[in-house]
Amino acid sequence: MLGIAIHTSERNLHVRHIDNLEIHLTHSCNLTCESCSHYSNYGHKGMLSLEEAENWMSSWNRRIRPRMFSLLGGEPSLHPNLVDFMALARRSWPQAHLRLVTNGFFLHRHPALPIFLQHDRDATIYWSIHHGSPDYQERIVPIRKLLKEWFLQYNVRIRVSFSHEKWTRRYQGSGAAMEPFAHGKPRQSWKHCPARFCPQLFEGKIWKCPPLAYLKMQDAKYKLSVRWQPYLAYEPLPTDCSDDELNAFFSREEESYCGMCAARPQPLKLAIPLASIGRRMTSVPIAQSS
Repeated sequence: MLGIAIHTSERNLHVRHIDNLEIHLTHSCNLTCESCSHYSNYGHKGMLSLEEAENWMSSWNRRIRPRMFSLLGGEPSLHPNLVDFMALARRSWPQAHLRLVTNGFFLHRHPALPIFLQHDRDATIYWSIHHGSPDYQERIVPIRKLLKEWFLQYNVRIRVSFSHEKWTRRYQGSGAAMEPFAHGKPRQSWKHCPARFCPQLFEGKIWKCPPLAYLKMQDAKYKLSVRWQPYLAYEPLPTDCSDDELNAFFSREEESYCGMCAARPQPLKLAIPLASIGRRMTSVPIAQSS
């Protein structure tokens, strides 16, 4: 019995508790929010398959225990298998709070979602509102009505985030002309970064933050300037890392790569993010995997 007790204690020490872990279900998004930290305003394509996601999660679910597991994108409700991903996340991390971060425009495509949420009492829809203009507010009236129905009928847990009220610039310029801030003060950049507690599960590895995780997609599309090379050289945490490397990764706060972001908050008055898709916005087709 003594041997078993010691073995169990040692095994438990190898499980790293973390606050949050995030995953992209799709890189596509129907909105065009300027300076999005996930680069979701640049028309990136590609959907995560359930098989791939299961491989990623199973590589880590015995080693890390997130208090919260966040499913997002892009816009996660563009994925036709959204509810299956929620179920997979619950199987992978039974004790985590599941957080679905969505702009809400395609929730109506998932009638099984409120049923799942009715039975999973530790899961929440985080509805992100991206503009306060009358035009945008008019467009979200059907979403508000749908979520109210889900709340009344299924007691779905819903939280509302007014994202546009605290929007800041993540990089300078846009597209091929985008540049890192490179203020040379990584500690200040980390302290002001809204993504500093948002590690990403991507390509089977764990990345410090969304701007680093998806930067190579930007480079592949735009051939970014040489100023991005130090940040494109970032190496995420691999599945074969040691326990010391795992603990060091999640204990680390600022590092040189944080220098890509601003050392001081750069407030940005967000333009209406649905302007470029106008009236077609409610009928945007589901993106296909690239």
